[in-house]
Amino acid sequence: MTTNRPQANNLLRRDVRFLGNILGDVLVHQGGHELLETVEKIREMSKTLRAEFLPELDEEFKHVIDALTPATRHQVIRAFAIYFQLVNIAEQNHRIRRKRDYERSTGEQVQPGSIESAIQVLKDRGIAVDNVKEIIADISLELVMTAHPTEATRRAVLDIHQRIAAEMMELDDPTLTYREREKLREKLLNEVLTLWQTDELRDRKPTVIDEVRNGMYYFDETLFEVLPNVYEELERCLDKYYPSDEHWHVPTYLRFGSWIGGDRDGNPSVTAKVTWETLKLQRGLALEKYEELLKAVMDQLSFSTNIIEISDELAESIKKDKEQVVALRCIELWRNEKEPYRIKLGYMLEKLANALDESLKGSPKRYNSADELKEDLLIIDRSLRHHFADYVADTHIRKLIRQVELFGFHLAALDVRQHSKEHENAMAEVLANMNIVADYASLSEDEKIELLHTLLNDPRPLTSPHFAYSEGTRECLDVYHTIYRAQAEFGLNCISSYLISMTQGASDMLEVMVFAKEVGLFRKDSNGNITCTLQAVPLFETIDDLHEAPGIMEKLFTLPVYRQAVEARGNLHEIMLGYSDSNKDGGVVTANWELRVALNAITSAAKKFDVKLKFFHGRGGALGRGGMPLNRSILAQPPHTVGGGIKITEQGEVLSSRYSLKGIAYRSLEQATWALVTASRLAKYPEQEETATVEWEDISRGISETALTKYQDLIFRDPDFMTFFKESTPLPEVGELNIGSRPAKRKGSDRFEDLRAIPWVFAWTQSRYLLPAWYAAGTALQGYIQDDEKRLDTLRAMYEKFPFFTSLIDNLQMALAKADLQIAKEYAGMIADQTIRDRIFTQIEEEYVRTSSTILQITGQADILDNVPVIQESIRLRNPYVDPLSYMQVQLLKELRDSRAKGEDDDLELLREVLLTINGIAAGLRNTG
Repeated sequence: MTTNRPQANNLLRRDVRFLGNILGDVLVHQGGHELLETVEKIREMSKTLRAEFLPELDEEFKHVIDALTPATRHQVIRAFAIYFQLVNIAEQNHRIRRKRDYERSTGEQVQPGSIESAIQVLKDRGIAVDNVKEIIADISLELVMTAHPTEATRRAVLDIHQRIAAEMMELDDPTLTYREREKLREKLLNEVLTLWQTDELRDRKPTVIDEVRNGMYYFDETLFEVLPNVYEELERCLDKYYPSDEHWHVPTYLRFGSWIGGDRDGNPSVTAKVTWETLKLQRGLALEKYEELLKAVMDQLSFSTNIIEISDELAESIKKDKEQVVALRCIELWRNEKEPYRIKLGYMLEKLANALDESLKGSPKRYNSADELKEDLLIIDRSLRHHFADYVADTHIRKLIRQVELFGFHLAALDVRQHSKEHENAMAEVLANMNIVADYASLSEDEKIELLHTLLNDPRPLTSPHFAYSEGTRECLDVYHTIYRAQAEFGLNCISSYLISMTQGASDMLEVMVFAKEVGLFRKDSNGNITCTLQAVPLFETIDDLHEAPGIMEKLFTLPVYRQAVEARGNLHEIMLGYSDSNKDGGVVTANWELRVALNAITSAAKKFDVKLKFFHGRGGALGRGGMPLNRSILAQPPHTVGGGIKITEQGEVLSSRYSLKGIAYRSLEQATWALVTASRLAKYPEQEETATVEWEDISRGISETALTKYQDLIFRDPDFMTFFKESTPLPEVGELNIGSRPAKRKGSDRFEDLRAIPWVFAWTQSRYLLPAWYAAGTALQGYIQDDEKRLDTLRAMYEKFPFFTSLIDNLQMALAKADLQIAKEYAGMIADQTIRDRIFTQIEEEYVRTSSTILQITGQADILDNVPVIQESIRLRNPYVDPLSYMQVQLLKELRDSRAKGEDDDLELLREVLLTINGIAAGLRNTG
């Protein structure tokens, strides 16, 4: 039995129409009927143009937009931008509704992509319980929030979105009376009016601490509650299909981390002080959440010793608290002596409040670690089971214990990241001051490795408080001191990974280890035993770096002291692969292929030394930076490379689209768990024939080589390309949108190499080319096919059975569907030199047509995205509303650039309108960068 999809889609259309009508009422209320009529006229013309492109209608459409007064144009831009915000809310709510409808209509039938379906497959395949335990023990996923400048939504706007989503959900209640529905409509009218009168643009760039608070928003609103629910569902399914005398308790396999406040690469605002402040803020939120939860549990546990008998362990624990905690300052002591759980929880709340009191450090009057809080919860749990209140223990205490295991007192592990050049500069200064080597930077790579290896074995310090260091070196050293202090204050898990951008040699890793030794994060005692609480993590970003990566890791593993450091961390090494820069460097096809090759080669290198690897995939939110649904990004990895665990960055619009609503967050994390269990199963029980995979990999390699040449011919070898890019996209204006604390360029240069991958993708997305996400694929695929039907059949088989190729083709489809070269041509019209414009645009257009037709040949589809009709329909419905924003953006960019070319001061209203169109198009395409 399946859900009635047409009926479900009707409900989505109903919601979009309902919210659209409310927006219409707001437009009339704020700008009169004329404003609504103008918006409707533009919308209808855009819709007609989408149905059939007529040059004369296109000219009339542009004329209508050109004729708008600045005041009206401003309001029209905001109307379309807010419409997209409302459509996005309706679509997210509809995803939750579809899941609920599916579960309601199918009864006992298991939903594909659910946790239960993954466990059911294990049972159906006859996999024994011991093997299941191994599979579950092998899965590990850490999702890392980053503050790259792609999240264009303000916190105030997110709060309004939350309220609208909640009120729209209420409309589905069939028991609502007519008056209750009317009241709901009035509330929604208020919210949309508030949204209209709330500034969606920031008046300043956010500080790093602003970004930290934005990241914490998702922990507060959804993750603290949703994450343990995912664990609960996995344990329920394991109990159902693999029952035993004891409940399953799954080890921690899914958690969140963060870069926000720790990532200092190219962002001078992230200092050691900011990192410390970040950790304090995260702890503050964790303690707040525990206080809230303990108070809720206190309300529930009204058990009386007149009826039940608590465990001796709990009685002894309360007695100890009475002696040690003494007077309660933060909460009134529970007065009913017959209700021991409430008495115990009163003391626990006091100890939790005292956790921030430095004067009580180490004292039993406060919780000095999350483990102490967990131990008290376990005492309560065991006591409840002692008097057969196990239902209550399972419902209230078990989840709370899981939350403490997941979030500790640090909320999320913070990664530190810095550019390799910064470490080299600091090391050169330190070594020169100590008269060890006068010019460290001039040493060969082998000389550096030999020197650093010697220093790592030498217990003597390299730095002294009596030396005056440069500001850069001082800050570099301060970061390591802060990490050491943080591990002592917040626990060893608060920071344990130090990422090195642009790792190009083993010396880049050893420099970090030598600095770690300097502050006690790496220690070697007199017996040669090593303690290491910080791991240097290489970030391999460019295509060349990916080629060098296996050799770099082998070199490190052959160094005895480094190998011992890895052993001290459980023989597990983390390695990060950058999707953004490799894509910018080599194009989408080559980047995807080279990342796969690197995964396999690095895994083989580590296997020689019995080292397990945890790969950290630096995927962006956008297609041009490796973005894709979470479950697909897990299954896209070769199964044998996931054994040591996976880390994936979550950034930009991904955060608000995946984690702002509990239902969506749950489904996303449930699908991720399904993918993890599936990948772990496939690693142990492969389904793919080895011979087929070898042949298909050879074919993929050839396709990648052709794609690289085609891509780099345009991007690197065409002397006019940068002119085309800068003049036909809003790249210069992207840097003026106050959406991130980080500069758009690594240095103040206009070189392509120094442009960050994020604004590179953002600018192409805004101008509707989406070039980084598809360019060169058509030439590469056709280069293999060469009008040979047999070769085409081979690619069809690869699409059906080779996960790497399936993922590549489906991502290309998504990019092609979102790109629109008719609109992109309007942006190309801004290029001053007509010869450059016509030559390069024609080349891009031809490649677009070639790529689209080849994809349809391979998939056998009539249209792009026929395989995902829900997304196809969403894009089709959105385009008529995005198009007017694109046309207006082109008009505004021309005006702004003409004014700047004449040396006039910026018209702030004009700049503001450009930035509003950027926000609106980002919301419409559901992608920024």
